[in-house]
Amino acid sequence: MDGMKKDPLLRYWQILDGEAEARYLLSKRIMVDVDLRQDTESLWEIHASAMSNEMQAGKTSLLNLKMELARRMLNDCAFCERTCHVDRNSGLAGHCGVLEPKVSSEFLHMGEEPELTPSHTIFFSGCTFDCVYCQNHDISTDPMSGRTIPPELLSERIEQRAGITMGGSRHDVGHPRSVNVNWVGGDPTPNLPFILETLSRCEANLPQIWNSNMYLTRQAMQLLDGVIDVYLTDFKYGNDECAKRLSNVDQYMAVIKRNHLLARNQAEVIVRHLVLPSHIECCTRPALTWIAENLDGVKVNVMGQYRPAHKARRFDEISCPLSLSEYNIAVGIAQGLGLDLCD
Repeated sequence: MDGMKKDPLLRYWQILDGEAEARYLLSKRIMVDVDLRQDTESLWEIHASAMSNEMQAGKTSLLNLKMELARRMLNDCAFCERTCHVDRNSGLAGHCGVLEPKVSSEFLHMGEEPELTPSHTIFFSGCTFDCVYCQNHDISTDPMSGRTIPPELLSERIEQRAGITMGGSRHDVGHPRSVNVNWVGGDPTPNLPFILETLSRCEANLPQIWNSNMYLTRQAMQLLDGVIDVYLTDFKYGNDECAKRLSNVDQYMAVIKRNHLLARNQAEVIVRHLVLPSHIECCTRPALTWIAENLDGVKVNVMGQYRPAHKARRFDEISCPLSLSEYNIAVGIAQGLGLDLCD
């Protein structure tokens, strides 16, 4: 009907209802004419052709091509915009400190957005940001913590938490089943090769959620294209100065704006904005305004649960919890902009 808005998570609901397939499953069925021994530049060109829906006849899946490109990026790491260019296969770590993937925890999360719960959240150790107020600082600052879980074992857990037997059928497990897989951290970005390999072993028709600060390179975003169903993003700041001071990142606005536009073109999006004390005018208002002007048809979560964790008390303006009045101002800005807010 005229005047009715399209559901921002329409395809997500269709997957849950069995009316659509998760994108990673579709990427397994797209066959590409490629020899994975070819040079990297050629592989990227073939990937671009496959992503543009050019028909190909081949024996290699698009997901396997993405896996090969991700593995090669480990030799010259540039998954995030810090672009450290270290050879992680030789034991060198970049800024995030991540060498092999370490899973801090994986469980059914009941505290995410209502649309996403119960969510099978997989928390990785290590992060590409250095947020002084990080509420997960115990895992984000310690990339060696957690457990090494082989991809084949993690894929089994994904299907078990979804209530899927080894034969592929669903069964009543007597407790809540996951409705999606939620890749988070820290930040999942340094673990992209591992995530793709895990998905290559899965068959569960579950939406894939990319829960991230969105500081990825364009190449990393290309590898996620056709794999991720919902981007659950952070839009933390409204200017580069606050981003540098509080998260130690450069060119924040250019990278985050670009990647949000890419995410919106690739999949469905829920944008999170954590309201920081004393940052309404410098961060909240410009961030929400940009979202309203550039990301039509996304859900937005204006988050009011800030508390001064980690090193936050060293910074006067964020050394106290967010006040109710500031949170109400932030919500009022979002409502005034006509944003589609999460419940």
